[in-house]
Amino acid sequence: MNTDAALAALAALAHPTRLEAFRLLVQHEPEGLSTGQLVAASGLTQSTFSTHLAVLAKAGMVKSEKRGRQFIQRAEIDALKGLMLFLAKDCCQGRAELCEPLLAELACC
Repeated sequence: MNTDAALAALAALAHPTRLEAFRLLVQHEPEGLSTGQLVAASGLTQSTFSTHLAVLAKAGMVKSEKRGRQFIQRAEIDALKGLMLFLAKDCCQGRAELCEPLLAELACC
C-alpha cells in the first residue's frame, strides 16, 4: 500500500458511521451483509448511508456483490491487511521487541 491509498483508507474510516459499518462488515466476513442490513444497523436513511458506503468503496475498503436481488457488501480484508502493514511496517526499525506486543494482541483475537 502506498501513502495515497493509506490516506484514502484512513479518511474513509475517519467517520463514526463508516468506521462502525466497516467493523460490522469485518465481523461478518466472508458472507457479508446486505445493504439493507447495514442501513438498518446504522439507523440512517438509505440515501444518507449510501453516501457513506460510496466513500468506503472509493477508498477500496468495501466491495459490493450482487446476489439475486440484493447487493451484499463485504469488507476488503486485503485492503485492511495492507493498511495495517503500512502503519506498522516501520514501527520495529529492526527491533522486533517493539512490535511483538502488537502481534501477540492480534494473534489472541
